Amino acid sequence: MNLHDLKPNPGAKHRKKRLGCGESSGLGKTSGKGHKGQKARSGGGVRPGFEGGQMPLARRLPKRGFSNYQFRDTIATVNVCQLDYYFEDGAEVNEASLREVGLVKGQIDQIKILGQGDLTKALKVSVNQASTSAKEKIEKAGGSIEL
Repeated sequence: MNLHDLKPNPGAKHRKKRLGCGESSGLGKTSGKGHKGQKARSGGGVRPGFEGGQMPLARRLPKRGFSNYQFRDTIATVNVCQLDYYFEDGAEVNEASLREVGLVKGQIDQIKILGQGDLTKALKVSVNQASTSAKEKIEKAGGSIEL
């Protein structure tokens, strides 16, 4: 089999719908849009949720409850394998050094170290949180972690 032998499955490809190409095409004249009206115009139609001027469902239903979403903490996550890649043996890992190498960006409240991958270097890590597996890997490699 060669590249020139490849072809799509039967029925997978449809011919392009050619609008406005004469009456016999079945989609001539108004091109399947009917006669006049808002939906026949170019760019016509209504926005999602619009109910023709009737009070929309989203506004008819009562609003209840409280969401704590706006008060959440933003936690930046860094894996152990990333520390191994970006830092030299014996380096200090803190927010400033993580930002310097580009592992942490933007506005954050906390940094958490996760245990994906392997660590071969002894690092002095000082962050807000760390998973159990990450702690074990850092200490096994001869490093220390301070939370």
